[in-house]
Amino acid sequence: MFGRRRGGGNYAYMTARVKAKKSSLLKEDSYQKMLLMNLPEISNFIDEVGYSEISEFASKFDGVNLIEHATYANMARLFRDILKSTTGELHNVLAATLGKWDIWNLRIILRSKLYGAPLEDVKGDLVLAGCLSADKLEKLMALDAEEDIIRNYGRMTGTLIPENIFIALKEQGISAPVEDFLEKSYYKNLLKRTNPKSRPVYVYRNFVRSEIDIINIETILKLKLEGIYGEDVMKYIIHGGKKIDERLAARLANVDTIPAMINDLTHLNFYDDIKEVLGDDINSLSDIAAGMKRYRMRIARSFSHLYPLSVIPVIDYLIRKENEVNNIRIIARGIKNDLDRHTIEGLLVI
Repeated sequence: MFGRRRGGGNYAYMTARVKAKKSSLLKEDSYQKMLLMNLPEISNFIDEVGYSEISEFASKFDGVNLIEHATYANMARLFRDILKSTTGELHNVLAATLGKWDIWNLRIILRSKLYGAPLEDVKGDLVLAGCLSADKLEKLMALDAEEDIIRNYGRMTGTLIPENIFIALKEQGISAPVEDFLEKSYYKNLLKRTNPKSRPVYVYRNFVRSEIDIINIETILKLKLEGIYGEDVMKYIIHGGKKIDERLAARLANVDTIPAMINDLTHLNFYDDIKEVLGDDINSLSDIAAGMKRYRMRIARSFSHLYPLSVIPVIDYLIRKENEVNNIRIIARGIKNDLDRHTIEGLLVI
């Protein structure tokens, strides 16, 4: 096969394939058009540009529910198709990367149980792009006890979940402990799977480490806004970041205010993406999260140009597709909730 390399994977073939897919992603003018539409018009529009799942789900759902079910189903199908087309090392790394959607789905199921949300209402938020099939997710959703759901999830994914997680779940009555544990395990596994002796995978390892930095800084800022400092922050930090080591993370965690962090933040690559929203009056992470998403897309694009025969061009497409889906859903929800155009535009990441 074109681009196939023994053990390494079909990097050249997949780079060419995702390059073609990137060209079909929505441009800014498409979002501007959608901002002027009602929900049925948005459904018709995205159906025409490639979201054929709209037609598939039209007999079951309508309005924002139709758009949300169709967009996630479309994204999951594309991600699965890409994974099936990869070989060797590339396949293994991509499969490990898509494991984040298994954690996402478990989070959706647990929160629906903990807060009494009907499962039919949350199925549209499930993304079948990980290793867990629809049948396995149905089995998890059929269980009543959160502990049973987590234990079965562990068996299905081969994840060893320590007993202290279940103790914390019982004591706190929230899913945060298991979510935190699984996120840390996910990144630990990614770093373990990215062999530094393989140049294509070594490149991806650096990208993953940059992504860990993004998550850690968002965690620190979020907890600081909630008045949480020091060791209570450090227990949520993911190890293995590229720029934010444990020493810097501790220093950031221990300062009293976000403005007091500025001097340290200016030395980090993503500072330019969030500096406009940092200040004494900051009270929300939404603008910071949007800035970090833009930074994540920017470094993915940069890495994919510098290292075209690596997993990064594929990851770059996955990130951009996920962002497209999020933008469509933001527009749909904003219109449903009668938000003005300017407010919705401010939530988009373009």
